[in-house]
Amino acid sequence: MKRIDIKVGFECNNYCDFCAQGNKRDGIKRKSLKEITDILKDARKKDILGVVFTGGEPTMHPNLIDAVKAAKKMGFFSIQIQTNGRRFAYYDYCLELKRAGVTEMGPSLHGSKPEIHDKLTNAKGSFKEVVKGIINCKKLGMYVLTNTVITSDNYKDLPDLARLLTHLKVDHFQFAFVHIIGTALKNKKWIVPRKKLIMKYVHKGLDIGLNAGINCFTEAIPYCFMKGYEQCVAEEVIPEGPVADADIYVESYGDYRRNQGKIKHKKCKKCLYFEKCEGPWREYPEIYGWDEFVPIKKL
Repeated sequence: MKRIDIKVGFECNNYCDFCAQGNKRDGIKRKSLKEITDILKDARKKDILGVVFTGGEPTMHPNLIDAVKAAKKMGFFSIQIQTNGRRFAYYDYCLELKRAGVTEMGPSLHGSKPEIHDKLTNAKGSFKEVVKGIINCKKLGMYVLTNTVITSDNYKDLPDLARLLTHLKVDHFQFAFVHIIGTALKNKKWIVPRKKLIMKYVHKGLDIGLNAGINCFTEAIPYCFMKGYEQCVAEEVIPEGPVADADIYVESYGDYRRNQGKIKHKKCKKCLYFEKCEGPWREYPEIYGWDEFVPIKKL
């Protein structure tokens, strides 16, 4: 099923050290409800049946509920809110989203304790709000998929975070390697870990989730680091479709990732996974080079 990603605005009540959107919140106005509904109408004409509302922080948009209602009325089968999760701490708001038509709640959690999560988000109390929000969503019987950005500050915590997410009974979690753009680019000297250092923690976190029957994935970690965990590579399951960004419209996020966002080395051609692997974000080898990447020549 194709899905459209609509960035409804760039306001946010977090100031994450890894934010890919950088300073967009300072100069880009939120989309109006009409602009959002026009995008939705155009997507339906293209037989797109899924939509994810994101940002910035979409729950700060005053017309988000109306946008969800419009999407449901137009026949969107899948409606997801991709969010920092803080407003989900209010049960009535979660209930309102569900009644409006949301089918998937996508909060972000970046550590198993406040000392880790709140430090990365630069928002005191955000950890407790997100955890309470996940509990609220599960009480409502909603599908919850979480996202965690892997950084130098939290990679060793991934197994403990996986235990927490398992305890909270999330339906799906994803460990996404930091995208080195925006604020993350400014902080690249300290926030980007070496892939070879993180993988035993990534694998252990995946094992904990998989053993609990949870859908677990990684993003922006090539197959040469995922031997035995190939089924957890998110790029195989990320829905294709457009992105309505600030002032640009990307027809295919998949094409963007493969042709502009990520990169492969000439030695990758020797790998069994060359055709479907997207490689790392292109900024990563500019920092650490290609020595860690070893082509898989046989299974």
